[in-house]
Amino acid sequence: MKAVNVRPITELKNRTKALIREVVDGGQAMVITQNGKPQVVVMDAAEHDRLQDTLAMLKLLAQSVDSLARGRSVTSSADVRRRAKLALAQARRR
Repeated sequence: MKAVNVRPITELKNRTKALIREVVDGGQAMVITQNGKPQVVVMDAAEHDRLQDTLAMLKLLAQSVDSLARGRSVTSSADVRRRAKLALAQARRR
């Protein structure tokens, strides 16, 4: 996702509450710049949680691909679901 909502840090300092409301209501991340360079991203907490869940699933997929490439045995779907639930739970705790 390319962020098109870019704001200077001065605007964040002066209009924090309004910008947070804009991010939450609009559902789009906001890039905050400092001296014209992107420094941080502000996003809705629910979107952050979804992103963390997605990253956890991608990590599991990468581990599975690596395991298959190394010739390891195939894992049952029940074990995959169990590992996925554990990974999601760990991601949510962070």
